[in-house]
Amino acid sequence: MTGVLASQGYEFLSGPSWNLLADVQNMLSFAFMRNAFAAGTASAVVAGLIGYFVVLRASSFAAHAISHIGFAGAAGAVLLGVNPVLGVGVLSLAASVGMGVLGRRLRGRDLVMAFSLGLGYLFISLYTGNATNAYAVLFGQIFGITTGAVEITVLTSVVVLALLAAIYRPLLFASLDEEVAEARGIRVGAIGLGFMMLLALAVTEAVQVSGVLLIFALLVAPGAIAGRVFRRPAAALALSAALAVFITWASLALAFYTPYPVSFYVTSLAFAAYLGVRAAGPGAGIWRRLATSPGPRRDTASDPRPAATVRL
Repeated sequence: MTGVLASQGYEFLSGPSWNLLADVQNMLSFAFMRNAFAAGTASAVVAGLIGYFVVLRASSFAAHAISHIGFAGAAGAVLLGVNPVLGVGVLSLAASVGMGVLGRRLRGRDLVMAFSLGLGYLFISLYTGNATNAYAVLFGQIFGITTGAVEITVLTSVVVLALLAAIYRPLLFASLDEEVAEARGIRVGAIGLGFMMLLALAVTEAVQVSGVLLIFALLVAPGAIAGRVFRRPAAALALSAALAVFITWASLALAFYTPYPVSFYVTSLAFAAYLGVRAAGPGAGIWRRLATSPGPRRDTASDPRPAATVRL
């Protein structure tokens, strides 16, 4: 990005220095960077919080499938002359409702993903104009986001966070033990459908940062890391959101000073962080013990979902 700006006449722009404050001021002197940080932060907070429940509920495939289906929506929106992100949102919400209603009865999900990508490519091939916006959805377009889009992203984030807070307790209970939650009178089906719709909104926001093909990095990795470090849901949620924000901020800064895209740094930093936590092994358990009150413990070595302790 630095090279691109320098080629446009910004000779004063130099690479990063040891003066962190000056570097931050340098980045934020550009309107597109302020927009990127604002939208990226809002999207990262939502992705981190929703992502924790995605991992807890073993729904990572749903996030992946919704993002691929969203690409077909983006391509269709370009064909109709509509904002691609709006197309992602509409089709992602439709897909989330279908998944929430069908649940375990849904079969052939891999074929649905493949069909969605093929349909998206068909829409792009039918479009005679410049389909750059649709292709950008594949790998993110955070540096091109407008002020109006930032406002929509922030507003959507506030709505998602408010709805997540409203269903937090029953969602957590249903995620930990669906049968017991249902026996306690929780409408597990309705909660699952509501969560799928929130996931669709989170995917729609996150595609602007990492793109539909790399959505796992921002939507799943922080939650997976947090689940391995903390047992308490509140602590894990806070860490997941913080990690998502840090990864986004660091990726934006690195992409600003280098010629490489934001999505590359998002996936690389998320992967490195996850490997670091895995490599730490038993060391990460120290944080779990500090964040968990004394009580019976269970072996989670073979549990694909992060362990959590909840008080209802």
